[in-house]
Amino acid sequence: MVVGWHRPTKLVIDTQAIKENVYNEVKRMPQGTELFAVVKANGYGHGAVQTAKAAIEGGATGFCVAILDEAIELREAGITEPILILSVVDVSYIDLLLQYDLSVTVATQEWLEQAIERLNHIETQSPLKIHIKVDTGMGRIGFTTPETVKQAVKLTQATKTLIWEGLFTHFSTADEKDTRYFEKQSDRFQAVLSALFELPKYVHVSNSATALWHPDNPGNMIRFGIAMYGLNPSGHELSEVYPLKPALSLVSKLIHVKELSPGEGIGYGNTYTTTESEWIGTIPIGYADGWLRHLQGFSVLVNGKKCEIVGRICMDQCMIRLSEKVAVGTQVTMIGHDHGENITMQMVADKLETIHYEVACTFSERMPREYK
Repeated sequence: MVVGWHRPTKLVIDTQAIKENVYNEVKRMPQGTELFAVVKANGYGHGAVQTAKAAIEGGATGFCVAILDEAIELREAGITEPILILSVVDVSYIDLLLQYDLSVTVATQEWLEQAIERLNHIETQSPLKIHIKVDTGMGRIGFTTPETVKQAVKLTQATKTLIWEGLFTHFSTADEKDTRYFEKQSDRFQAVLSALFELPKYVHVSNSATALWHPDNPGNMIRFGIAMYGLNPSGHELSEVYPLKPALSLVSKLIHVKELSPGEGIGYGNTYTTTESEWIGTIPIGYADGWLRHLQGFSVLVNGKKCEIVGRICMDQCMIRLSEKVAVGTQVTMIGHDHGENITMQMVADKLETIHYEVACTFSERMPREYK
C-alpha cells in the first residue's frame, strides 16, 4: 500500500517512551533475566524496526515476532540480537531459518521429525535453534502433557541438527483479577518443569501482563509486548505497576471548514442532520486508514476542545462538529495530548468495544509513521 506522505494525517511515535517502558521493566527483573521485545504485526502498528532499535536502547536483548517474514525484516535492517518466531514455520523454510540465524517454535512431534529429516539433507554446520511450546490452557499451539514434552526433548537431544534453546508457555488470563485459571496454567507448566531432567537456555512464561502482575513465575526471559508501547495489558481491570508511557499519537489537520444551516445532512446515509447553524470541519482520514466507521459519535481534539465526529466516517475522510470557526490547517488530535486534554487509545478501544491491541494493529500502512 502506498504511504500518504503528502497529506497531513500521520502517526507520531515517541521512541523515547518505548525506550523508557523497556528500561523500567528491565530495572524490575531479577538478575539473570532477559527481556525480548515483541515487535510482531509491525511493532503493534508502531513500526517494527524503529521499535526494535528503541527497545535495544532500553535494555532489550532479543526479539519475538509472529511470522518468518517479520524476522527477516529485522535481520535485513541490521538487527543482530536473537529473534524468536512465536508461531509455526513450515519445514520447507528451514533453509531461511538457518540463513538468518532465527529461533523457531516447535509445537508438535511431527514437525520435529520432518525438520530433522530435512536438516539431514542440508549441507550446513549450523544447527537449528528451537523453543518447545507447551499449551497449558491457551488452546492454540503446543504440547499438552509432560510426557509429550519429554518425548520432544529426547528426540531433539538425539540429533546434532537441533539446539534446544527454549521452553515456554503463554497465559490467557494474566491480565485479570481472577487468578484461578492463571494458577491452573502455572501448575501445568510446573508439572512439565518437574518432569524434565534439564532445562534449556531460556525458560519463559511472562508476557507483559505476567511480567507486571505475576513476577514470581519461573523463567529467565520476558516477552515484553503491549506494555512496551505504553498500554496497560488489562485495559481497565488492573492498575499499572509503574507508569506506562503511551508511544503513539494520531494527528491530522482540517482540510475544509464550512458553516451549514439547520437541516443539512452529513455523510453517507444522512445519519446526522444539523439542528442549528453549525461549523463542520473535514479531516483527511477514514476507515481505509483504520479510523473505523464505528467511531461515529467519538470526539477528537481541536485546540484542546472536544469535537464530535458527525455523520458516517468515509473511506478517506470524516467530518467533525466544531464549536466555532477554525482555520483550515489547524491540527486535529485523534489520539494524544492537545492543550491539556488527552485522548487515549483505550478510549478509542472503548468506543469500538474492543481492545487497544486491535486498534493499534488496525492502523493501515497508508498512514506514515513519524518518529521522534
